[in-house]
Amino acid sequence: MPLSSLQAIPVDDQIAIAQLTEDPYSIYKRLRAQSPVLRIPSINRILLTKAADTRQVKENWELFSSNDPRTPMRRAFQADTLMRKDGEAHKRERNAMAPAFAPRNITGCWQDIYTQVAENYIGRLPRGETVDLFSALAAPLSARCLTHLLGIPEASDQEMIHWSQALIDGAGNFGNAPELYDVSDRANTAMDALFDKCIKRVSATPDQSALSAMVNADHPIEKSQIHANIKIAIGGGINEPRDALLTILYGLLTNPEQFEACKADTLWNAAFEEGIRWVAPIQVSSRLAMEDTEIRGHAIAKGEVVMTSQASACHDEDLYDRPEEFNIFRPKTPHQAFGNGPHFCQGTHIARRMLAQIVLPMLFDRFPKMSLQDPGAVKFWGFGFRGPLSLPVTLN
Repeated sequence: MPLSSLQAIPVDDQIAIAQLTEDPYSIYKRLRAQSPVLRIPSINRILLTKAADTRQVKENWELFSSNDPRTPMRRAFQADTLMRKDGEAHKRERNAMAPAFAPRNITGCWQDIYTQVAENYIGRLPRGETVDLFSALAAPLSARCLTHLLGIPEASDQEMIHWSQALIDGAGNFGNAPELYDVSDRANTAMDALFDKCIKRVSATPDQSALSAMVNADHPIEKSQIHANIKIAIGGGINEPRDALLTILYGLLTNPEQFEACKADTLWNAAFEEGIRWVAPIQVSSRLAMEDTEIRGHAIAKGEVVMTSQASACHDEDLYDRPEEFNIFRPKTPHQAFGNGPHFCQGTHIARRMLAQIVLPMLFDRFPKMSLQDPGAVKFWGFGFRGPLSLPVTLN
């Protein structure tokens, strides 16, 4: 069908990046009902907000490529990362890290290490006091676990947290603010220097880490891509479990009946899945149309960039009843918080094990009467990545 016979894509030049950063869900709710395919000049993309559309686009990589030419990611990471590659090129770089994420390593290596990290970090929390779990637990614990998985334990928690945020801010710099790239450039320099030192170590003494798997492979990928793979994991591997943990805690602590049921019946897996559905840590992704096509009768020309909102897909009323509510008892329905298609999050199973089976039960075993002091003061923030900016709780 020729594009000229299809509907033109509606345009909304009133939606600003600041609005999508502060309160995206109210916008997505309106767009799902009125304009599920919408051109938004502020983000220079066509936004898709219905679950069926986001899934179709992410699964059809030959028609919708990951190689978005407008993304700030290449500038932020100083590399063409596997996140912007498809087919064999993507598979080659993703598989290079795969041994570290294998089930045998999750159960035989990372579970014990993550349990010890959790015991250390939860054990130092002060009983009876009010603390911000963002800085006191979620961020440093996620950082420390990730250093082991990636094979860079020499990095401090604060370095990892800073590098992750620098990469996230750079990759989400759709307004091309130069100061954000200045920060990511300095972070890249520091990361590259550390990675080179760690490569020498794992070359001499291999281990189960992602870095070791890539360096010691029979046919290793290029050094530049080894660096890029580790950076991608730093960019997503801290904020995703950090924000997921804080979101789950907020959901449980603001819903006392669910909180008590979760503790009584060990419903940690349900709490995990509902938390990341409710507020997806990674909210949006971009894809490049490789041919003329259509979505919902709207013309999508070759070369157009569409943005899939998995955050909106996880609130689609076609799939979820009252999706804006946190409800661990809702019927099991697949969600897109971890993405889908070839770029489905590689750390999915580790994140589930880390949070649902280690951190959450351990945290509430130690502090079964934990309470949230002021739910209204907790601010969720972010367009590309989203989570609470702080979570002050009293540890009882």
